[in-house]
Amino acid sequence: MKIELVNLPEEGKTYTGEIPAEVFGLKEGHTQASGPLGYDLMVQRFDNELLVTGALSATFELTCMRSLHSFLQTVEIPSMTISIEITDTGVIDTSEALREEILIALPDNPRCEDGDVPGTCEIDPRYLAVDKIPEAGVDNAPAPDEPNPWDALDALKSND
Repeated sequence: MKIELVNLPEEGKTYTGEIPAEVFGLKEGHTQASGPLGYDLMVQRFDNELLVTGALSATFELTCMRSLHSFLQTVEIPSMTISIEITDTGVIDTSEALREEILIALPDNPRCEDGDVPGTCEIDPRYLAVDKIPEAGVDNAPAPDEPNPWDALDALKSND
């Protein structure tokens, strides 16, 4: 979203619209933008500062940390404030600052039960075997058996 400082009234101006999803610049992976960044903002100028307040929202396709299924979740920031230093009198592009606000609000550990359409977070039972006691009759999770690094120290202790 570009702000022309010359056309910005003294009392500020309201901006509403969308920035294409490409603004997020996310690489292929577990998180992808599935819609534009929507904004409803009030922009005011104070000397060498541009004050941007309002609401942001964007929808992402996330991967559930429990079930490893994809789901959609809309990240909404109903009230945010950004201060941008004005270095010239031309055009200020606020897209990067708005992008950062949304990306910071993404969940650290996404779960499909928190999605736009809540799903059932069921853990694949293959991964539950790690915590089971041997008497439960459950095989260990599929992982290579690695040597215990403490065995060498225990061998030294028993030789003394």
